[in-house]
Amino acid sequence: MSWLPPEQYIQTLPSATMYAALYFTDVAGDPLALRSAQGAEAWQFPGGNVEHGDATPFAAAVRECREETSLDFAGEPRLLLTHFLPPRPAWPCAKVGFVFDGGVLTPDRLDRIVLDPAEHTEWLVQPLDGWRKAMSPPLFARLAAVDEARRTGRAAFRCEPV
Repeated sequence: MSWLPPEQYIQTLPSATMYAALYFTDVAGDPLALRSAQGAEAWQFPGGNVEHGDATPFAAAVRECREETSLDFAGEPRLLLTHFLPPRPAWPCAKVGFVFDGGVLTPDRLDRIVLDPAEHTEWLVQPLDGWRKAMSPPLFARLAAVDEARRTGRAAFRCEPV
């Protein structure tokens, strides 16, 4: 076996994109999610794709949160979930996600949310039982894993089926 230079070896590996997000709750512990403007059934955490120039996935989560909600997050990175989605027909490469703990939003901070209408149409805070009814089973499973990770202090890993 011969060794390839790194730039050639990298071309032989599968490709993947990354996303990063922040998980917030209100003072009662109820999760915050944003309704996607791209699909009314899709609820998301504040976050998005890691882009060139983002130093880390956490930096991308903070940047995306600010862009999508106008909230500035100044906390330390605390990973709650690593999420893997295999390639699919609609997205031909794998996607790896990192969800970090955004902490608790007081009513005053929730009132300061300003959404980018090109990305999200509304935000909502509600108990997990409400989210179970509002989200698809895979989205709710992700939310439940993140919520449990915050409560237990043990980061979770989720792999979506093909």
